[in-house]
Amino acid sequence: MVNLVLKFVSCARAAGLRISTSEVLDCLNQLELVDILDEPQFAAVLRANFAKSRREQHHFDRLYHLFFHELRLDESIAHSEALATQIQETLDNLPLEPNGNQSFQAVLDFLRGDPLQFLEQMRQALSGRDGQGGGMGANLGAVVRRLELMLQINAFDNALLEFFNDQRGRMNWEIRRDLGEHFNARLESARRLLTQQRMQYDEGAEKQLSYQKHLDRLGEVHFASLTKKEVEEMREVIEQLVRKLKDTISRRFASRNRGILDVKKTLRRAAKYHGIPLEIIFRTRPPRKAKIVTLCDVSGSVWSAARFMLNMLYSLQECFTQVRSFVFVAGLDEVTQIFEDHEINQAIDKVLKEANIEYNAATDYGLTFRQFQNEHMDIINKKTTFIIIGDGRTNYSNPEEQILDEVRERSRRVIWLNPETEQFWYTGDSEMRTYQSFCHEVRPCQNLNQLLDFITTLVL
Repeated sequence: MVNLVLKFVSCARAAGLRISTSEVLDCLNQLELVDILDEPQFAAVLRANFAKSRREQHHFDRLYHLFFHELRLDESIAHSEALATQIQETLDNLPLEPNGNQSFQAVLDFLRGDPLQFLEQMRQALSGRDGQGGGMGANLGAVVRRLELMLQINAFDNALLEFFNDQRGRMNWEIRRDLGEHFNARLESARRLLTQQRMQYDEGAEKQLSYQKHLDRLGEVHFASLTKKEVEEMREVIEQLVRKLKDTISRRFASRNRGILDVKKTLRRAAKYHGIPLEIIFRTRPPRKAKIVTLCDVSGSVWSAARFMLNMLYSLQECFTQVRSFVFVAGLDEVTQIFEDHEINQAIDKVLKEANIEYNAATDYGLTFRQFQNEHMDIINKKTTFIIIGDGRTNYSNPEEQILDEVRERSRRVIWLNPETEQFWYTGDSEMRTYQSFCHEVRPCQNLNQLLDFITTLVL
């Protein structure tokens, strides 16, 4: 086992991993404390000692799989001394002339199960270091070496094919099949290492890039199509954006603490200094914060957008004077207190289940507007931004658009966020064409990117 670990260490070093002698000794001591026949334990000990960062772990895992799996003899060959001997004889009798070329010897050793020289030459080729000094075109030797390795792999492939064709009458077909599969697997491993291997430790950057691409892709997914895991990832993105927005707003408010220059008072104060403005007087005007009132349709897939919208608004409460929230299907109920008394995710679950509305009823925007007019119209003033989240589908009931017109006259702005695909806004029982004329702004809000764009515009 010691010799096997030392051989693996040599290959890992040739492939670019930095492994010290003390780390090898620690690994060997720790292997005495575990069951080395239990591969997960064995691999974990090697990884803990030889992969010193997350970026190196992926590199280590590929080397481990290559050394302990891909280059290991198949059981049918390992338990057959005749086949093992036949492998060596096949390699010795190939119709290829040893030419002293390092690439030739590296591929030959790789086929024999020793990847050390192959990994060393591959590392040099991929890193652009050919050991021939610098200067203009110094990486040309690395390109040539990589090409030489690929040509040698192809040469061995052709030589093996020619050898097995010549041995049709002398070698049993089962032996030829087993040997052919064995050599083809190793040549394929060599090709894969040469063509797919990236520069040393590029994997970490690629993973980070892939994760960012993953988040960007999630940002375009419709709210109703998100899985539970993707919803959790969305919450992380929202928390990051909320922190950035709060920092931006705090800096903006801090810069306004002094107010703007009060020219009259400054000149009046300068009179006692012979007209020199030694004291600058500012007008202290507190920044204006908007008041938010939201009406959220919680029927069907519309609730998905409303959930994220309420999540963000309540995460940014200090950016507004007040936030009042209502949910509706056929009738209205205020849920502001629920959000104030519970953590946001728990509050959302309670709103979805415990609000005083009929969740299974047909959506009725007209009834909702009438109830709001009768019970809550007094909360609307010129500081209020009125936000409606819904698809505008009234099930052919009276849309009561005159009430929305009244809200428009009393409020600062009326914004409608529609989570339905825009091409369906004016079809069937949708009253979006009617409602749109009474709104200051109508936005599609089907995914996180559109919601983040709206929130950023609203806050900043």
